[in-house]
Amino acid sequence: MLLFLKAPRAPRWRGAFLVCRWSPLTDNTVPLVGQQRRTNISEPRINDRIRVPEVRLVGPNGEQVGIVRVEDALRLAAESDLDLVEVAPMAKPPVAKLMDFGKFKYEAAIKEREARKNQVNTVIKEIKFRPKIDPHDYATKKGHVERFLKAGDKVKVTIMFRGREQSRPELGYRLLQRLAGDIGDLGFVESTPKQDGRNMIMVIGPTKKKAEAKAEQRRKREDGAAAAAAASNSASAKAAGDPTAEAAVDTSAVETNAADTTTEAAADTTAAAAADTTAAAESTAAE
Repeated sequence: MLLFLKAPRAPRWRGAFLVCRWSPLTDNTVPLVGQQRRTNISEPRINDRIRVPEVRLVGPNGEQVGIVRVEDALRLAAESDLDLVEVAPMAKPPVAKLMDFGKFKYEAAIKEREARKNQVNTVIKEIKFRPKIDPHDYATKKGHVERFLKAGDKVKVTIMFRGREQSRPELGYRLLQRLAGDIGDLGFVESTPKQDGRNMIMVIGPTKKKAEAKAEQRRKREDGAAAAAAASNSASAKAAGDPTAEAAVDTSAVETNAADTTTEAAADTTAAAAADTTAAAESTAAE
């Protein structure tokens, strides 16, 4: 009788090994995964962090002081109640400037925020057509293209061919030419129609820049908000019994009544003239 015995399984390691490397900064091992030290300097060195024997000093107003020892530069910064900031660390000797570092960081943040606000990201919208598209579908998609162009975005128009339609590329070309003619006031053909496999592609650029379109939309929103606020204030004043608002309403009513009276007088005059003409015609016929 044969007995089959199982070989013992290798023991499982309960835990994980952490691969480390030697770091010359701290003279010890630094984990590689998720805990790697940052050695890049994001901010300039200031005051006691400057570890060079001498610097080329620049005054707070940009005047050149010359090459001085770092101790003397720190003393001048303390006397002026300013910071010593290293602005060119790679120069020989490094260039340092006397300034208010907190104010400098604040102004830099303001400039970066303004630059980010005025930054324009180019966005390409895509719209797809079929060579034998229905007129109603064409009108709907043309409206989308016009909306994209008014917002200052580029539009990538794609004609999709299927089956035997691939042997008739002129259908797609004519459709693209028709679309370019319909939206000629809002955009221009930036990339002429090109065949790309089973598709034909054309890129349309807006005549208005995105910044101008955003400014126009912002101006429209502000005008609409101002008009709504004025209407709300007028309604509130009328509800509160403001005599100015009531006088304005009374004036409008008087003007309306005067206009109605003028219209009635003109109608009476016209009717009298018509009656006179009829009487003259009857007398002529009697004669």
